[in-house]
Amino acid sequence: MFEEVRTDVKEIIKKLTECYGPSGHESAVREVITAELKASGVLSGKGVETHVDALGNLVVRRAVNKGRTRVMLAAHMDEIGVVVTHVDHRGFLRFGSVGGVRPLPLLGGRVRFEDGTVGVIGLEKLEDGSKVPPLEKFFLDIGASSREDCRIKVGDVGCFLRTCEELGGRIVAKAMDDRVGCAVLVEVMRQLDTSPHDISFVFTVQEEVGLRGAVTSGYGAEPDLALAVDVTFTGDTPECAPMAVELGAGPAIKIKDGGMLTHVGVKGWLLETAHKAGIPFQREVLVGGTTDASAIQTTRAGVPAGCISIPTRYVHMPSEVVDYRDVQGAVKLLLEALSGPIDIGVSDGSRR
Repeated sequence: MFEEVRTDVKEIIKKLTECYGPSGHESAVREVITAELKASGVLSGKGVETHVDALGNLVVRRAVNKGRTRVMLAAHMDEIGVVVTHVDHRGFLRFGSVGGVRPLPLLGGRVRFEDGTVGVIGLEKLEDGSKVPPLEKFFLDIGASSREDCRIKVGDVGCFLRTCEELGGRIVAKAMDDRVGCAVLVEVMRQLDTSPHDISFVFTVQEEVGLRGAVTSGYGAEPDLALAVDVTFTGDTPECAPMAVELGAGPAIKIKDGGMLTHVGVKGWLLETAHKAGIPFQREVLVGGTTDASAIQTTRAGVPAGCISIPTRYVHMPSEVVDYRDVQGAVKLLLEALSGPIDIGVSDGSRR
């Protein structure tokens, strides 16, 4: 039915994670995805339609089976970043967050702006070094000596600067959230020869600042069923908050997160599919945070929705780690789920 995941999916992940693409500035990521799909021959396939909507979502629809079950798969292209709020007389930049930026790992990190300008994150002297400082205490040094020779202006947006590296069978990069989900969808499209369904693969924008791309694309796609592919936290590092998800144990099938309850039929369908195919999986209950699925779930008159999550360490930090086996498992699970009939009306999969 499908081949093994290519080892060069790692190269797709590398290309995507090293892209500049904070929320609202996803064009470079969209170009990489489009180029990869063209090179793989996906966009020239029978019944494939593609467009970019008004907000910037990339929609690739396999419309061979129009009139059948309309399935929407979503992964977001944007990443967290910073926005310049002030430039002082010496050319140092103050900044705010674009999405959920965590202050703790910032000091000494690097930021890249859209024009290629790189800055180093510095920190004021603190009265109490035992407390995590707020963003207001940090600044960016881009090498300017005055406000006048500062190339970056108020309102310019930057993202963290990190290369993608392999750690044995694991991969570390900035923006795994959610470029790894984008890579999964690209690989599924490449391998999915036939499906009885009308499938829209949607690469969404502005997830990190309020699921905005999912709101509009979910409305436009009019799906009968939707799945997000995103990252989730793990509970496998020293003294971390308890969570029944770990690296290398398979993709996580979301049961609940801070913004949604997975539709009981969708949950059952995914659990049954994984069980029958012998694909290792985990059950995800995420206390805080949510995904595009929660926005799609409440569009129009409501959409049965769920999520397949890639376990990820250090989410919303400049170096996020995933296990390649979990990426492979997510691809296999989606291929199995989309290759046959979809039944979300009988079993909730609770016995699995």
